[in-house]
Amino acid sequence: MQNNSIRTTCNQFSKLSMKYEKFFLPQIAVAILVFASLALAQDERLSLEWIFSEEGKTATSLPDHAWLDNGLLMLYDKRLPKLERTLESFDPDNGRRRTLVNAEKVIEAFTAQLEPEEPIEELGWPASFDPMGRWAVYEMSDDIVLLDLRSSEITAVAVTDAEEKSARFSPDGRWLAFIRDNDLYLWDVNDKTEKRLTTGGSDTLLNGTVSWVYWEELLGRVDQGYFWSPDSASIAYLQTDDSGVGVMHYVDFEPNLPKLIKQRHPKPGEANPRVRAGVIDLDDATTTWVDLGSYPYEYLARIKWLPDSQRLAIQTLDRPQTTLDLFIADAATGAAEHVMRETNEGWVNVHDDLYFLENDNFVWLSERDGHAHLYQFDAQGDLLDQITKGEWALRPSGGAAGMDRSVAYIDDERQHVWFTSLEKASTERHLYRINFDGSEMERVTSAEGVHRIWFRPDGEYYLDASSALDRPPSLSVHRPNGELQATLTASADDIPQRFDLRSWEMMMVTARDGFSMPAMMLKPRFFDAEKKYPAVVYVYGGPSAPTVINAWGGSARSMYHQLLADQDVVVFYVDNRSAAGISKTDANTIVRQLYGPVELNDLLDGIEWLKSQPYIDHDRVGIWGWSGGGAMTLQAMTLSEEFAAGVAVAPVSDWHYYDTIYTERYMKRPQDNEEGYETTSHAKRA
Repeated sequence: MQNNSIRTTCNQFSKLSMKYEKFFLPQIAVAILVFASLALAQDERLSLEWIFSEEGKTATSLPDHAWLDNGLLMLYDKRLPKLERTLESFDPDNGRRRTLVNAEKVIEAFTAQLEPEEPIEELGWPASFDPMGRWAVYEMSDDIVLLDLRSSEITAVAVTDAEEKSARFSPDGRWLAFIRDNDLYLWDVNDKTEKRLTTGGSDTLLNGTVSWVYWEELLGRVDQGYFWSPDSASIAYLQTDDSGVGVMHYVDFEPNLPKLIKQRHPKPGEANPRVRAGVIDLDDATTTWVDLGSYPYEYLARIKWLPDSQRLAIQTLDRPQTTLDLFIADAATGAAEHVMRETNEGWVNVHDDLYFLENDNFVWLSERDGHAHLYQFDAQGDLLDQITKGEWALRPSGGAAGMDRSVAYIDDERQHVWFTSLEKASTERHLYRINFDGSEMERVTSAEGVHRIWFRPDGEYYLDASSALDRPPSLSVHRPNGELQATLTASADDIPQRFDLRSWEMMMVTARDGFSMPAMMLKPRFFDAEKKYPAVVYVYGGPSAPTVINAWGGSARSMYHQLLADQDVVVFYVDNRSAAGISKTDANTIVRQLYGPVELNDLLDGIEWLKSQPYIDHDRVGIWGWSGGGAMTLQAMTLSEEFAAGVAVAPVSDWHYYDTIYTERYMKRPQDNEEGYETTSHAKRA
């Protein structure tokens, strides 16, 4: 579970949670405004209508983007009117940016080919590109279509009555793999012929696609259960047996005629999907199954090819998620060698920061010293060096621990690593470079705030999406030393000026035991320290999922808070210690009692500080949150008397009702933690 800028997973109906956001958020805003006993003035420039308009949703957005192996950067600018949005390429070597296709022509072709039920309003960002930028893959109406980026012509790949999805090109661009009816298929781009790679796919046997709980809690909501070898000769894939997983029923109320949805949803303590790994040789379409020997596992969490295309790295977890095992498997025989074991008394965060070097050593991110740092191991799993160290952590520039990469690029020849971390401040994300031996660490990015980084495959350039609380995002290309090469999308500075948006103030608040918690506050437009103001506290509180970040908050949620400030309401955020993401030691304080007393005590200490400010009306402090924040709101409203009102959206009211992977990571099984499930149940206090 994470900050709802990345994931709103604390809803047992999480697929509907995001779907209905456009309906719930206006209700939240209205509820908060009613609580404050205020109404929008007719002449206010910032309004709910603008926030949910197309302009409001895209005014500060950045283009979708992807680096290709040929060195080009692909772009799709969502700030343009829908029919004008098209695919572009940018070459950083010469600064040339050009339009690739005629969007109107392509939309007409898509419509003629697919005959969709609803009009196609825009071209959209494709599912993937081939490595050389010749083709883009689109998945529409459960079908797969190739768009030729040289001619704007389309080719039907898989247009059948069945659902086709998860299309990905091979690294050499010759093949396109995809899923149909839970089996893996191959399409030859040159010959335009189809080949079936697996059989037996059904509602309960999944080949190359993943069970809902893996998609939701292990793979970052990406349905990608297969992985191309670097030489394009083989595909590794997950096979999932879902037959033992319980079925949950719920109703989609959006259509005029509501429909029943069935989903295999493992509840805490109950059976999980059973998953194994196989390797398909494309020549004969036979599968070799990976044998992990005598090492039992509950979750097959990651598969990654080694550069030689002959071996696979496989990560597994036990049921409590306190032990992670790393194996190296022979792709031809399936035999696997156990290389390393990672343990943690709370839980082990699964991640993608595993990188194999030319000499077979590997770089690995670990929280073994209480902070997320990089280590180098030899091929047998013996520790060689700790590369980064200190009372700070590597952290992905977007999202919580484990859901993205912290390493941006590794230069094996020069023995340099580029990574993002909290070294400067826990509320910022910056790019750093360091040598393999841990020497000469330097910060590459200079502008305050958060930097999201994507290196070109050859390491010659990186893309930086940068923003701060008072600075809308910009997108720029840089040399590895930080030198600016080109600005692709300038910061939309006219938006804060146009609406005269208030500036956030950041501070540290001390908890009862002396722990310093990051916090921030938004004060009313015409703030008067002699007056008394109502306050609204926004909370999330999930493990390593901070809300107090020096990044642009141009989302609907943040704009609501600006709207509240316009109505003389103070808005306040504070991150409890387990949410701040500073150390694994702090995060572990909530084990077996998620959204329990540790988070609540920190929150109440933050509220004590808030109410100590002379301008806060003690009797008019409200709280709201979404997903995990909804659970925190229920906790605060039922176990304290500090709040006059609360709005809990999509909360977990009792951990028995959530899923296995997320819940048991922190709470363990109900059979092993009956007291923890009982004390954190908000439903029992209703």
